[in-house]
Amino acid sequence: MTTTLSERVSQSAFDGSMLRVVLLMDLHEGTQQQFFEAYEQLRHDIASVPGHISDQLCQSFENPSQWLITSEWESAPQYLAWVNSEHHAEQVKPLGACARAMRPLKFTVLRETGRGYGQGDRPATARLQQTPRLGAGIVRHALTFTVKPGSEKEVASILSSYTSPEARVDDHTRLCRTSLFMHGNRVVRTVEVQGDLMAALRHVSEQPGVRAAEEALNPHLEKDRNLNDPESARMFFMRAALPAVHHIAAPEPESADVQRHALFYPAKPGCGAALAKFLARQDEEAARNPGSPVRSSSIFQRDDIVVRLVDVRGSFDAEPDTTFGVSGPRKAAVLDRLTARAGRRVRTAGHTMNLITDRRAPADS
Repeated sequence: MTTTLSERVSQSAFDGSMLRVVLLMDLHEGTQQQFFEAYEQLRHDIASVPGHISDQLCQSFENPSQWLITSEWESAPQYLAWVNSEHHAEQVKPLGACARAMRPLKFTVLRETGRGYGQGDRPATARLQQTPRLGAGIVRHALTFTVKPGSEKEVASILSSYTSPEARVDDHTRLCRTSLFMHGNRVVRTVEVQGDLMAALRHVSEQPGVRAAEEALNPHLEKDRNLNDPESARMFFMRAALPAVHHIAAPEPESADVQRHALFYPAKPGCGAALAKFLARQDEEAARNPGSPVRSSSIFQRDDIVVRLVDVRGSFDAEPDTTFGVSGPRKAAVLDRLTARAGRRVRTAGHTMNLITDRRAPADS
């Protein structure tokens, strides 16, 4: 049976679908009124964000400490541009100070039923996702941050020497793979989780070996953090988050000759989303070629930072144009216009990140 392109794309922020965001919150006791007043201050600002359609604040009728914020957006890129901005990080500080725990969930909208739908109330650009996406239940996420120049060798040693955490988190969640790369003084850590991403990240952060490595890393960071201060830790990881915006994979199982690589694309100011979308389209075009060496590709993007994680069969340099996400001089010129570093030499070696560690959990763990 032939696997269609739509079946191979298990995640995409670029199909124009509406996005529904659900934020589950558990508040500290006695902060309900403070939280409500903080939201009242913010909701009019949020309503003016480009792409925002609607917002709802809900409180559990069973437990007054449990709250829910839902919002609807014209498309994922518009939401990501806002939620990943420094302005948003400052906006939500008053809300975060009231919360014991927060869990954000993001969904594209496939169907709607009921009065009020289809009556032209929404912008014409807000569309439904056409077909369900398929996949193996894997959630992909990345973190990125910079370290002080000159500390790269020591940082690489710290981040490659800790003991791997137990892969099994609970009956429903498993840590599948962690890959860590560096490009100059920039660190990118990607994770693949089967099940609940937040539970897996919490599980990893609680491991003694991981905590020791993170503490050893602190003096080398360009931006200070205090992991013993919940607010400092929360803001650091919020700013370091590098969301996955597109993933495409070949349907067959991974073979022994497939190697993992990462490429770092610093976009020109304001061009990050356009660059990520361009690379996603090149990946989809390459996927139509059964001879392509790229078995899977994940694109992560935040502001003007774009990282492409690729699993390549055979030599990384066998088909450089395909492997590096371009094919032909016209598309190479587009890539040059979108990136802060242009030129043939930069498109190849200049984007390649150094692999520090690639840890995979045993299949039976």
